[in-house]
Amino acid sequence: MKENIRSVLTLTIITIVAGILLGYVYEITKEPIAAKTLETKMTAYKTVFPEASDFTAAPGFDAQSARNILDDNGLTGETIDECLAAVNEKGDVIGNVMTITTGEGYGGDITISVGINRDGTLNGIEILDISETAGLGMKADTDDFKNQFKNKNVAKFNYTKTGAGADYEIDAISGATITTNACVNAVNAGLAYMQNLGD
Repeated sequence: MKENIRSVLTLTIITIVAGILLGYVYEITKEPIAAKTLETKMTAYKTVFPEASDFTAAPGFDAQSARNILDDNGLTGETIDECLAAVNEKGDVIGNVMTITTGEGYGGDITISVGINRDGTLNGIEILDISETAGLGMKADTDDFKNQFKNKNVAKFNYTKTGAGADYEIDAISGATITTNACVNAVNAGLAYMQNLGD
């Protein structure tokens, strides 16, 4: 009986100490991780909108309205996490930068940054977070794939396995159709939101 009590007390003490240490480590690493995440996002924003000198809160952005727009466009697996106005040196808004997460990746969520000019032209995309299969889905984070979206002005993109022949077509990554579809849908979420801003 005494051995059982001793074992329970020992386990309780170990659990409490481990909890305290984990909390301590979390507090120490919380700010550096947040700073690194912000730095990564700002680098991505500058990549997809190099003409911008600053990024500010987009006037009128509302997460629920964005959700409704995406749902109306059949993009139920995508979420616009953040929308910022891209501002030039004169202070004029020249477009929007969005952080978009799709839950349709093969290996889990994929988060991308999308830059779209006011006229609807897609400046480009940048991958912020991806955990797809090495050598297959991870090719979504290569310039060969990402540059297919660059400087295109289309209502929406579709992927093809037979070779892109139009601006709205994206060559699917060989052996990674699910990843391709997820990325295309994430980009289309940004386009759908921008197209409905005036509605």
